[in-house]
Amino acid sequence: MYFISVDGQIHKDDQFSLRHDNRGFRYGDGLFETMKMIDGRIPLKDLHFERLFTSLTLLKYHATAENSHGETRKFSTVTGFLSSERLEKEIAELAKKNACEKLARIRLTVFRGHGGLYEGNKTLNYIIECHPLQPEVNHLNEKGLTITLFPDARKSCDRFSSVKSANFLPYSMAALWATEQKSDDCLVLNTNGNICDATIANIFIICDGIISTPSLKEGCVNGVMRKWLLKKFGETGRKCIEATLTQEDILSADEVFLTNAVTGIRWVKKFDDKQYNNELTIEIYNDFVKTIWAM
Repeated sequence: MYFISVDGQIHKDDQFSLRHDNRGFRYGDGLFETMKMIDGRIPLKDLHFERLFTSLTLLKYHATAENSHGETRKFSTVTGFLSSERLEKEIAELAKKNACEKLARIRLTVFRGHGGLYEGNKTLNYIIECHPLQPEVNHLNEKGLTITLFPDARKSCDRFSSVKSANFLPYSMAALWATEQKSDDCLVLNTNGNICDATIANIFIICDGIISTPSLKEGCVNGVMRKWLLKKFGETGRKCIEATLTQEDILSADEVFLTNAVTGIRWVKKFDDKQYNNELTIEIYNDFVKTIWAM
């Protein structure tokens, strides 16, 4: 039996339903956060919660309090204030209920409730899900990924592009395309025809020892693992550039890897007809990602 947490209350997953006029369902009026749990803790939790509350502010959810730095960090829900402390407690309770505290994938979905076309509830609703993961997720993939390019959508480059929005249609269609093409993942372009990111990950390339990744101005999601790696690269003197990447840049790279908060790093072996090695990718994984899992 599988359980979910709805607005802080644990339910059997088959006992939950949405109203027909729910704005998250009707308009994708919401966002989500994907986290990992290892031995009851959430790696990089501060970065996850920072992104969550920054996005809630950007999407004009009803803020009710500010922290000591003047940043909004509490939001009105149907059952009280939403805070990082409350979320962490409820995630731990649900993971225990689902017997997956050892290793789990956590999805937190936040959405405005029911309402009209232009206005929803001022309070928010949220759902927490916890699913067990296989141990292999804590290791760099031995078999390199095969990726391709999604031709049928372009992601916009605006102030909302970095949000993990519940309106994820370009990525959903790209994931279907990847399956049809028998690829492990696929790259999404922005409206300028440049590389944005992959369906559930940010992309990095290595060329002549220099690491590059699309800047947030290129419309990519503001990934937690991406942010962590950029910080660590800066602290350790590794040269990394946030830039505009084209398809030609991917084809001329020596190495390519994808990042997200659950898998850490996955190295790419092949993009179309181009094949890559993973020498520096392995080094980056060992130096930075393994340390997160072991913290």
